[in-house]
This record gives sequence, structure tokens and C-alpha cells, in this order.
Amino acid sequence: MTVYGNFPGSRPRRLRTTPAMRRMVAETRLDPANLILPAFVREGITAPVAISAMPGVQQHTLDTLRKAAVDAVSAGVSGIMLFGVPADEKKDARGTAGTDPDGILQVGLRAVREEVGDDLVVMSDLCLDEYTDHGHCGVLTADGRVDNDATLERYAEMAQVQADAGAHVVGPSGMMDGQVGVIRDALDQTGHEDVSILAYTAKYSSAFYGPFREAVGSSLKGDRKTYQQDPANTRESLRELALDLEEGADMVMVKPAGPYLDILAKVADSVDVPVAAYQISGEYAMIEAAAEKGWIDRDAAIMESLTGIRRAGAQMILTYWATEVAQRLGRR
Repeated sequence: MTVYGNFPGSRPRRLRTTPAMRRMVAETRLDPANLILPAFVREGITAPVAISAMPGVQQHTLDTLRKAAVDAVSAGVSGIMLFGVPADEKKDARGTAGTDPDGILQVGLRAVREEVGDDLVVMSDLCLDEYTDHGHCGVLTADGRVDNDATLERYAEMAQVQADAGAHVVGPSGMMDGQVGVIRDALDQTGHEDVSILAYTAKYSSAFYGPFREAVGSSLKGDRKTYQQDPANTRESLRELALDLEEGADMVMVKPAGPYLDILAKVADSVDVPVAAYQISGEYAMIEAAAEKGWIDRDAAIMESLTGIRRAGAQMILTYWATEVAQRLGRR
């Protein structure tokens, strides 16, 4: 082919020629410090229980939870988000196991803090759904609706017992109106001024939560569309964001991550607080399932999905691959 003059005058491919070149000019970098490991601790088991829809993820005993925390620290992961899985017979309409100082989540929080101290940011899921016999994130009215204000009273109790158990950060995920403000007041009034709130600011009613229901032994019948956000809406998430910040959120989060990168980018562009995103169970399961079939390169897909979330603006990513990916990054 004859090339005339200086055509083409610009050759962006020059900066893609080698792995070293691509690494040098990369605009987005993923670091172990960006990662937070979600972990499930289950009451009454003597060995970890595999979660069938999430290959490689398990419900932990206290001993294996301690090891998972140690491994996360060793890999350079920044945080761990704990979810409690109570015995079925301890579930009730008000989720009282969630506010029992000796409930499984509080026991798990104490175990992790005893094991790793302040070397890992210990976070707790602040919601009632794991502990209610109806599976909803709050207290129900007589006609079966979630009672927002009665639920806030329960969240205030949960915040106190989780902070007492050693949580550095509480993560209210129930999407009740006013939850951040009530929790902030409850923490401040009980001497926990230093405990941070990671607000689940934009939590959408998603089809991708399915495997998580198995992970926490959910009792839910129906859906959560009356309190989680509609996937069709954008402005609603920005309204929620403004309210959470006004009420005292220290950090904000978008959940799920992958299907909502546009929302994540808008949130990240709008705030001066740290922004998190949760790569949820369905996102994890899809990649693992496709890789098991040989349809995609598992490791490459994991890294690409996390880089995309980071590129969209997340400073912190909750992902079930946190420790594995942090170890891989550390070997580079």
C-alpha cells in the first residue's frame, strides 16, 4: 500500500505495542486497597457450607471466617463486609436475632476484630432481611407492608449492637427513608461517634440478587420493589444521594455495580466522599458459570469487570473475588 504524505498522522496504536507500554499508560489502576470482601457467617455449623450458585464462596464457621479475614489482610484487601446467617428457628417477624448481642453477626464481628484488630476495616450489613421469617428488610404492618418508621427503630438498635461488637463501619442496606440519619443519631448517642456509615445509596431492585438469597438463607416470598429502586430510574438515585449526604453518610454505594455503571459514574462525579460499588452475587455467578462452560476466559473476565467498575468511579469495590484478585495483583 502506498502511503501519501503523513497519513495517518496520528497513531494511537503506538501506545499499545507491549504489555509494559500498556501498563505505563493505563488510565485506571486496580489495587488491593480498592477491594472489600463480602463474607457470610452461619450459625450452628461445624464446617463451611458451599453456596451452590456461587462456586468458591461459602457460609463460614467462626474459625473459617477468622482465616478468611487473615487471608484478606495478607493479600492487602482493605475491608470485609459481614453478613449473618441465623438458625431458621431464630427468625421471627421483627428479626430479633439481628439485635441480639449474641446473635451470629455480632459474634462474627467480635471474632474478626479479635483476629485482625484494625488491620482490616470490619464492616457489618445493617438490615433485617436475614433475620425475619418473612424475609423483608423491615417490620411489617398488619396488612403486610413494610413499615418504614417502625423499621428505623429496629435499625437504630442494630447499629448500636453492631458497633458494640466491633464494627468499624455499618452498612444500612434496607433502603428505608431516613435510615442514615436515624443510625447516625443512634451511634452518636451511644458513644460510637467514630463508627462510619457506608450508605447503600442507590440499591436497585435487581434480578441479579438470586444467588445471594441462597447465601443468607432468605425466607423472602415476593419482592422488594416498594423500597428498593426501580431499575428504570436515574434521577431517583441522585435524590437518594442528596438525602444520604444530608443525613450524615460518610461513604456512599451503588448496588449492583456492573448493570449500573452509568449511575455509579453520575454518583462519583457528584460527591466529595468515597464511593463504593457492590459486584453482587449474580454478577459473580454469571462469570463463574460462563467460565466453567469454557465460553470465556475466567481470570480476564474478572479483571475486566472490576476495572470497568473502577473506571466508572468506584474507589471501593465489594467483590467475592477480593482476596483472589488482591493476591494476583500482588504478584505482578
